[in-house]
Amino acid sequence: MVRDVPFAEIQIGDKASMAKTISDYDVYGFAGITGDFNPVHVNDEFAKTTQFKGRIAHGMLSAGLISAVIGTALPGMNAIYLGQELTFKLPARVGDTLTATVEVLEKIEAKKRLIFRTTVVNQEGKLVVDGKATIMKK
Repeated sequence: MVRDVPFAEIQIGDKASMAKTISDYDVYGFAGITGDFNPVHVNDEFAKTTQFKGRIAHGMLSAGLISAVIGTALPGMNAIYLGQELTFKLPARVGDTLTATVEVLEKIEAKKRLIFRTTVVNQEGKLVVDGKATIMKK
């Protein structure tokens, strides 16, 4: 279900999250959509020779979960993504359950803008992606 939280109701400290277990389908689908067929993502034998010792999901696949939270939960409909800063802390792998969370840090009334802290953690609670987003809410 897609929510539509009115700008006036959003408060500093509000949070929303969603979780997803990353599958082979997700990784290959993301590669197909973006054209990013880097073998560290799609070739088991190659990936075993890397520092990761196996395939990893695309970092932007993990970060894409943040967009899902913003577009469907907080603030939901009519949210316009204006910017995103990201730092990739750990790789995500097929089978990992990732939880993306957004938290309102700042509310700019005059421009109807929101500043979010954006994080993605794995099933062990380890930080995979850290960042900050700027959103306009119509």
